[in-house]
Amino acid sequence: MKSRGAAGLLAAGGALAAGGVLLARRRLRAVAVTGESMLPALRPGDWLLVRNGARVSAGDVVVARHPLRPGTLVVKRAAFRSGDGWWLESDNQGAAGRQDSWDFDAVPDRLVLGRVVARYWPSPRVFPAGD
Repeated sequence: MKSRGAAGLLAAGGALAAGGVLLARRRLRAVAVTGESMLPALRPGDWLLVRNGARVSAGDVVVARHPLRPGTLVVKRAAFRSGDGWWLESDNQGAAGRQDSWDFDAVPDRLVLGRVVARYWPSPRVFPAGD
């Protein structure tokens, strides 16, 4: 998955109001979906806005660091709390190369970076607020 800060988002043509740019610099990140593990909700090539540090609830789509490959980000659905972390699952369990908590167990809170709040490309969609 590709990741960009708010400046990269603006350069990529993301639509943010001028007043929201300062907030976006600290609170939002843009990520691109790769792979088919989140079909049908998300497709390869979708670009997402992620609210860094947002409270997570069961059912939210989140971005986390892969616990076994720290340089890799994953987009998964938060299924339930497990100890000091979240059980993260793919929507499409049959996807080739799919990895989620069934493979690496619950993901510690410190590795869950934020909650997806919107898909802005190619077709905009707002995700319900969990907090």
